[in-house]
Amino acid sequence: MLTLGIDTATKVCSVAICRDEEILAAYEINMGMTHSEGLVPQLEQIFTRTGIKKSDIELMAVSIGPGSFTGLRIGLATAEAIAYSLKIPLVGVNTLEALAYNLPIEGILLAPILDAQKGNYYLTIYEWKQGEIHEVDAVRVVPGNELGTILAAYNKNVLLLGECAKLAGVLPCGVTCAPCTVSMPKATSVAMLGIKQHLGKEDRQYFGLEPFYIRRSEAEELWEQRQKNLVKSDE
Repeated sequence: MLTLGIDTATKVCSVAICRDEEILAAYEINMGMTHSEGLVPQLEQIFTRTGIKKSDIELMAVSIGPGSFTGLRIGLATAEAIAYSLKIPLVGVNTLEALAYNLPIEGILLAPILDAQKGNYYLTIYEWKQGEIHEVDAVRVVPGNELGTILAAYNKNVLLLGECAKLAGVLPCGVTCAPCTVSMPKATSVAMLGIKQHLGKEDRQYFGLEPFYIRRSEAEELWEQRQKNLVKSDE
């Protein structure tokens, strides 16, 4: 199945085309460009360089979070537009699971993390068994200063993926950061997970996917605080 994958959940903008488990092309930019400026040109270039026609794509897979609120909205809106225009199925892939999918190694725990702002991180624990990825603990938001203690409590070797560079010097024994070549989001993993999720399904969903935010955006929190302050001022 020829699949187009998109990941814009972090500052990395990644697009890829895969045929089943074969990577045909991957294009990643990690230069701080806004995804609204970079995503469409990257898509155009990957089709131009490969010679693959857009009409040949059979499945659209997109990372739906957790991650950057703005980045997720841009990626999802673009994926919906492509899926609708080509009349192909659209699959949403958990960003943290896609991170863990970068490194199919058994015998260790994989802990993909992403910055959740205000000193917090999104965290999930995964483990590979017999060639399949399994969720050990569901996603949650944890304080950065407690992350090492939380991971050490598993009493297993833990490999961090994702936005973990700031933690490299303060991690407990048995917890390490994966090399940058596999630690950041890749649209190839999004595409391959999308294929696995779609196999056996006949429905074609173009719209209706919701970003997996977990927490509210800062704008929503500020709005709620303003409303509380207005109520207090009226009392």
